[in-house]
Amino acid sequence: MSEGTAGLLEPRAVRLGEHVADRAAAVRRCGELLVETGAVKPEYIDAMLERERDISTYVGEGVAIPHATLAGKEAVLRDALAVVGLAEPVDWDGQPVSVCVAIAARGDGHLAILAELAEILLDPQRARALREADTADDVIRLLRPAGNAVS
Repeated sequence: MSEGTAGLLEPRAVRLGEHVADRAAAVRRCGELLVETGAVKPEYIDAMLERERDISTYVGEGVAIPHATLAGKEAVLRDALAVVGLAEPVDWDGQPVSVCVAIAARGDGHLAILAELAEILLDPQRARALREADTADDVIRLLRPAGNAVS
């Protein structure tokens, strides 16, 4: 991720080992984190659930990227990410998901974020490391571009 994008994820917006019943509960948990960190208004969660009903946000490698429909942009207060690592994978339209990277973006900011997340998922080692991360710092480090990784 670019320097600016990496700054969108705060340690308090990363929750690992979360227990959720299903895909909708995982999306809701992501939305709650975005609300808790002041990135979105509560109505953003409904727009996230609506997006998920329209089209799956599963992107591969056990990762989904819940985000809202266009209507949800009005509820975005600032661009931000939230990461929810699941204790047990949940079914996402027939695919097991163990990490959700939620996106809140005003304007077209989400397009760059999506492209950068795709780069991570194209690297099986980075994707596995993201699924297996045990700390918020690990997640934040992994979501930086490979060239900007801090050792």
